Amino acid sequence: MTDPIAVVGTGTGIGKTVVTAGITRWFRERGVDTRAIKPAQTGHPPDDDAAFVADACGDSEAATCPHYLEPALAPRVAAEMADEELSYEELRVACEDAVAETAAPIVEGIGGLRVPLAGDREVIDLVADLEATAVVVTRSGLGTLNHTALSIEALERRGVDIAGIVCNEYAGATVAERTNPDELERMTGYGVETVPPLDGESPAALATGVADALSASFLERLSTADD
Repeated sequence: MTDPIAVVGTGTGIGKTVVTAGITRWFRERGVDTRAIKPAQTGHPPDDDAAFVADACGDSEAATCPHYLEPALAPRVAAEMADEELSYEELRVACEDAVAETAAPIVEGIGGLRVPLAGDREVIDLVADLEATAVVVTRSGLGTLNHTALSIEALERRGVDIAGIVCNEYAGATVAERTNPDELERMTGYGVETVPPLDGESPAALATGVADALSASFLERLSTADD
């Protein structure tokens, strides 16, 4: 099985999907067989992260999601509220199958790393079981140092390789924002990328903006993450 990239976050609503779309589109524009995999989608409808990535890439085959749940809650809780079965093993196997079928698979996390996924398993368990290399997406402003450092520490404890950190919606408007990238590099030892607030209504425009903001060296490093 090819080792995937896992785009994970320090919480919900921080931009994991748009970063996933940007990386997926960048690979596919270079002719690489890439698919984004969302293990489970809650809040559906209207939320559909796999559909966003597919739209961003202009190809329905660019993303997949094996399980949808209506309540906008953590997957385990959403399944309980909806009186639906949600098996960690089934989710893991579905992700493994999608990973095995793809040259450069990208798994998008759900909320933060400690979000309950299914049974007694959490998102971080799936990242570790898939032997993924993590990209940690975080907020850029005040408060991100603690959340990011704790997320990095949790991944390291599980033996997960980390490609780097992405500070999303980085505007540099405050002292905290301007100093956070260097401070995160000092605290964690990992490189930090910044993605500015993006204009554009279409998923494709947003994904292109992410890819343009990420450094060439970072993207090339992702392309060799499973070598």
